[in-house]
Amino acid sequence: MQTIPGDKFINLINNNIGIIHKICNIYFADADDRKDAYQEILYQLWRSYAGFKGDAKFSTWMYKVALNTAITYSKKGSRGHNISTLPENWDQVAVSDEQQHVNERMAVLYAAINTLNATDKAITLLYLEDNSYEEIATITGLSKTNVSVRLVRIKKSLKEKLKNII
Repeated sequence: MQTIPGDKFINLINNNIGIIHKICNIYFADADDRKDAYQEILYQLWRSYAGFKGDAKFSTWMYKVALNTAITYSKKGSRGHNISTLPENWDQVAVSDEQQHVNERMAVLYAAINTLNATDKAITLLYLEDNSYEEIATITGLSKTNVSVRLVRIKKSLKEKLKNII
């Protein structure tokens, strides 16, 4: 039985679906915005799929399309939520028992990442996903040197924001 292009696309998306979830969690605080962005990203991936030539890994291409879609969608204001501000009590998360508070710590980390600009969010996400500087540069369209410099600044900024929390 021959696989039709739609089946191949669906298999590739299913094998990399975590990319979309991570991007939506980083760029959208509101659950409805995440759902809408998820659908928009899937739509844009499908529209762009014919242009995927296989020159890069599918996941690299997927990151690029998904990040560009999320950034564009968030600039449109989605539902008008301001996602780049921390919750008022973000610095009051208790972290006494490591195992019990992993989710809270991740929420605090996401909140701190959400204060970054769109490009720095993308770089941070890609870095946390263990992408090389070269892969991050390819996905974001920045130079490898620029990625390196930005990561140093991002780490410093996040460390400062999280120094009393985590």
